[in-house]
Amino acid sequence: MSTQRVLFVCTHNSARSQMAEGMLRAMGGGDFEAFSAGTEAGKLRPEAIAVMGEVGIDINGQESKTLERFHAQPFDWVITVCDDARESCPVFPGVGQTAHWGVGDPAEVNGSEARRLDAFRQARDDLRNRIRLFIATARRADVTHPVETPGA
Repeated sequence: MSTQRVLFVCTHNSARSQMAEGMLRAMGGGDFEAFSAGTEAGKLRPEAIAVMGEVGIDINGQESKTLERFHAQPFDWVITVCDDARESCPVFPGVGQTAHWGVGDPAEVNGSEARRLDAFRQARDDLRNRIRLFIATARRADVTHPVETPGA
């Protein structure tokens, strides 16, 4: 399988897109290069770091980035993970595929720390299920439609 470049987009690049980037990087092996960005920059949420650590994925070193950093780069996939980003995401020329995963915003949940962490866990688990399916589908598609090698 050739390495596929995937960009996850959210509004503030502070939780959902960051978790998706970290998960694809951890679960996808060398088959994927994962990136994330926001329509505007935010700050990586400590709750996102905590719940990812619970499943053995360290995203503490990741930083919030805006889409401008990636406009000139080629991607096989651009995946929006929130409805606001879907509506305001610019078109990326040369992108192979786009997808939208409507994942609820855990940062909108107020209340106790336990309640907020539960919301982040729910978003993490939703993203993990989608990424598992994405990886399996992308790998199967690559095997089903292999690239022909010249002279073969």
